[in-house]
Parts: sequence; C-alpha cells; structure tokens
Amino acid sequence: MEFIIPFKGEVKYKITIDPTVWIFDDRKLDLNTYFVETRVERDELEEYKRGMGEHWSREIMEGATVPPTLNSEKTYNRKEKNEMMAGTFGMAFKPFLENAEPSEQASTVVIETANGEQSFSIEEAKKLIFKFSQDGKPLKEDGPVHVLLPDGSNQQNPITDVTAIRVE
Repeated sequence: MEFIIPFKGEVKYKITIDPTVWIFDDRKLDLNTYFVETRVERDELEEYKRGMGEHWSREIMEGATVPPTLNSEKTYNRKEKNEMMAGTFGMAFKPFLENAEPSEQASTVVIETANGEQSFSIEEAKKLIFKFSQDGKPLKEDGPVHVLLPDGSNQQNPITDVTAIRVE
C-alpha cells in the first residue's frame, strides 16, 4: 500500500499528501473528542492580523527584539508523548485543498479509492476530516487515511483505501 496520496486534476499545484508526518503537526485533531465537543469556528486571518498589530505596537513602544530560536522549538512532555503514541487523530482537509488552488471552473472533489470513487462539492470537501491514526498506529490495512464526514456520521463506515484525490 502506498502512503502518499497524489492530488491531481483541475488544480494550480499538483501536490502530494503524506499522512505519516501529520502526527507532528499542530493542526491534528483528536478524534476521540472531536465529534463530541462543541467547537467555535475561528477566523485565522483575523487572529493573524490582531497578533501582528499587537506585535507592531510592541515594537514601536519597546523596540525590536530578536527572539531566541530555542523558544520556537516544540518539546513534548511525557504525557503529550503518550497521547501521541496512543491517540486517534485526524486532519482537516481544507488547508490541503486550498493550497492546491482548484481552478475557477472546478466544482467537485473526487476521492479515488481501491473500491471506486466518492464525489463531494468543493464546499463539502473543505469540511472533510482525514483520519490517519487509530490508537497511535498508522492506518496500514485500509489506509493511508479514512475520510470522515464533518458530523462524524460515518465513523463506523468511513471511506477507506484512498489512492488519490482528483479535482474536477
């Protein structure tokens, strides 16, 4: 089984997705709690602008300081390491779709699997969750990812054996 998923079709950038590295990504979602907790949608651009405004104001008032590189390095404590080694995680599909930049004519995302295809509108596809880990283990048997609907209604019967993503 191939662990790399090609992204093809009507996109500006033909990218590949490697779910084996997502365990270290800060954007990963804990699927043990994701579908039962209430979430507040965040406007990332607005948060970025607010943070940059605060940073700019601080530099004007205090002068610029160069942060030490050690402050930007991520370290994990024992509890976090254990959670990563035993957790069930997923990743939102939206950033990958946006980075591939679908053409203006594109309207559909097709998930190609070993068993057929499943189509979603681009807006529906932006809400999909790609499960990449079950109890701390990669999805080797029927992976590399399981595609979950945003409401979690297909958790017991996800889209499996994903081989490619095609934008039409």
